[in-house]
Formats: sequence, structure tokens, C-alpha cells
Amino acid sequence: MEIVQSRIVWEGKWRLRVETLRLPDGHVFERGAIDHPGAVVIAPLLFGADGAPLLLMLRQHRHTLDQTILELPAGTREPDEPWLECAQRELREETGQRAAHFMPLGEIWPAPGLTNERMALFLATDLSPDPLPMDVDEAITVEAWPLAALVEMALDGRLEDGKSVVTVLRVAKEIGYG
Repeated sequence: MEIVQSRIVWEGKWRLRVETLRLPDGHVFERGAIDHPGAVVIAPLLFGADGAPLLLMLRQHRHTLDQTILELPAGTREPDEPWLECAQRELREETGQRAAHFMPLGEIWPAPGLTNERMALFLATDLSPDPLPMDVDEAITVEAWPLAALVEMALDGRLEDGKSVVTVLRVAKEIGYG
């Protein structure tokens, strides 16, 4: 496939690019793509009084869906920002917590047909209060959820946020739960 033309039609934290493409048979068509600096997803782990694992989850309004959803803390990297620094910042901004330890859980492409965004997943442990101001466009409620309930929700479809589904299941595997 040959790129005939590429133009940026919007630019902010990420860019919307529209490309004119030509197939080997000569057919020409347009596709849109989002150029994205990448993002992190953080699974803040703590333990309840009974020793059961809990994850801090967010209830956050998502404009594109016009609804409030349950999801793990996550956020966009600044250009060239190291993944771990982004995870540390986003955890403090969105949950008000700092983690003494971060464990990488791999990386994913959340929507490869739409964007080149790469997401780095982290397990955050040994939490302590240390908030940073939230972004101005965020209205977030933080809730502690039992990992067992989240795994069940990830598997039966009640947890619909893809990045959270993958991260919850990787956390459960990592800590030997389930």
C-alpha cells in the first residue's frame, strides 16, 4: 500500500491524520489515523482487612461515550516522557496515591485499526497518600474494588473498558490470584 498524501487535520495532545492511500491494483481511498504519544494504565493494589486484594478503580465521565464508566487509572504520556515517570504522575493525579513499587505488566495496542497508541501497563504497590492536582477536564471518583469481583466482571463483560480488562487479568495472573 502506498501513501499518496498525508495531512494533519487536528492537533492537540495527539494528532488526527488523514491519508490518501493507493492499493497495488490502483484503487485509491482515504483513512483517518490518530498519532498518539502513548499512555499508561496503572493497577493500584492494596489489601483489605481480611487480606483480600483490592484495586483502586475510577468512575470517570467519558465524553466520547457520554457516560461515566469504571476503569483503572490511566493517562497520556508527554512527548518523550519515560513510561514509569508517566505512571507515577498519573497515579498521583488520579488517585492521590504514590506507590513505592511499580511492576511492568507489558504493553498493548488498544485500537490498532484507529491509532498507533501504545499503552504500558503497571502494577503499583505499597501505596501512600501524595496527591497531585487532577487535570481540569477530569471528574473522577476513586473506589476500592475486590480483585475477585473485577476478574469476574472482566470475564463476563460487565467491565467494558478494554485496557482495564487486560490489566486486571494480568494482575490476577501476576499475584497468583484466581
